[in-house]
Amino acid sequence: MLPVLDPAKAGRVVGEAASASPSEAADAVAAAKEAFPAWAALPATERAAMMATAIQGIAEARDEDAAILSQENGKVRFEAWVDSLVFELRWNLALALAEEVDRHKVLEPAPGIPVTTDVSYQPLGVVTVIVPFNWPIAILGAALPHALLAGNTAIVKPPPSAPLATVRVVQRIAEQLPPGVLNVITGEDKNMTALIQNTDVAKVCFTGSVNGGRRIMEMAAKSLTRVTLELGGNDAAILLEDAVLDDTHLDRLYAAIYDTTGQICMNAKRVFVHRSRIDELVAGLSARLEKVVVGYGLEEGTTMGPLHSPVQKTFVDELIREAKESGAEVREFGSLPGGELADGNFVRPAIVIDPQPSLRVVTEEQFGPVIPVIPFDTEAEAVALANGTWGGLCGSVWTSSPDSARRIGAQLVCGYVWVNDHGATRLDLRAPFGGMKQSGMGREQGIEGIRAFQDTRSIATLDEAAIASASQ
Repeated sequence: MLPVLDPAKAGRVVGEAASASPSEAADAVAAAKEAFPAWAALPATERAAMMATAIQGIAEARDEDAAILSQENGKVRFEAWVDSLVFELRWNLALALAEEVDRHKVLEPAPGIPVTTDVSYQPLGVVTVIVPFNWPIAILGAALPHALLAGNTAIVKPPPSAPLATVRVVQRIAEQLPPGVLNVITGEDKNMTALIQNTDVAKVCFTGSVNGGRRIMEMAAKSLTRVTLELGGNDAAILLEDAVLDDTHLDRLYAAIYDTTGQICMNAKRVFVHRSRIDELVAGLSARLEKVVVGYGLEEGTTMGPLHSPVQKTFVDELIREAKESGAEVREFGSLPGGELADGNFVRPAIVIDPQPSLRVVTEEQFGPVIPVIPFDTEAEAVALANGTWGGLCGSVWTSSPDSARRIGAQLVCGYVWVNDHGATRLDLRAPFGGMKQSGMGREQGIEGIRAFQDTRSIATLDEAAIASASQ
């Protein structure tokens, strides 16, 4: 069995999950392969109808799912509840595209091309969906319903450190679908090679770290398995001189930085602010951080839980220590809990003001509750600083000018840009989502997300009339 530990209470086991062997992982692939032909043969509208039935009642267990996820992940109960809600929203938004999935395109004869070509879409086959610990159920919703609606069968691999709530959700849905269409398997990563390198796996959809994405690509290359990678980010929020910094906007920015203890790929990781507004911005964030309550995710009044792993806690502690040693101004807030939580993965949230650009708190993804606030003087400087990084997942522009927002947003090298907002709570779940540079490849959500799980098929028919006309 696979023990699942509580990030807030050192040594406490929340529960246990099955620890699959390599042969059991291969069995999951075989089951999905067997179910594929019948599932793929259905019209997308019929698949959508079955999927709509399968999702019914998901909200009935949401409170219990959230309590389990909070304990295994560490996040506060409300965020765990929203995790499941977003999955349902994404599932239903995917189903709304059912009529478009099977829509063909016809290319009529043209000069020198005496054929009529029908371009249609076909599913790939067996798809593996690998989700991370931070928002596992919600992130699953960005890929799984699109893969199934496209006609593929799927295997879900939850994170080994937080599999329990995700397994519950997937099992309930899988029971309402034909056998083998939807599968879930848990275990140590070293035993899951068959989910990636098996030649019967057509595609792997992975959300995780940049290093994790590299490993997936290396493994998938051996069997030429396709990949969609949604990896980390070093997302920039740019606040221009005319940015509105009232309570509404400051609340949005605070959430964009510190939600889920900073452990969201699309969180703001660097804040660039016009030099004339830096004191005002720091004061606004500080006022909110002074109210933070660091503690157990299920306890009433807790606003920030622990980091998920001891390794991540050590990393974030190092970032803060390095910033202090460099001479940067570091402000820390709140207090660490004691008692049975004393050895949990807790970190005091922090702001690092005007750090050296070479510091790791600037150059690396913190994935924790610490943010560098960096002044700039010109728009061109802000854009250059924002783009001068390894990642390109998301970004944001904060300004009173729609023209400035469009102009700067169009220059940011990233896959998604917000205006006067930032973060997962404001993500348009209908729009394609994914990164540039080392933040990944491929897109999820929307019809683009469905097409990512399909191939085109072109059937060309000679047009005798066009041939005759060309010969005259």
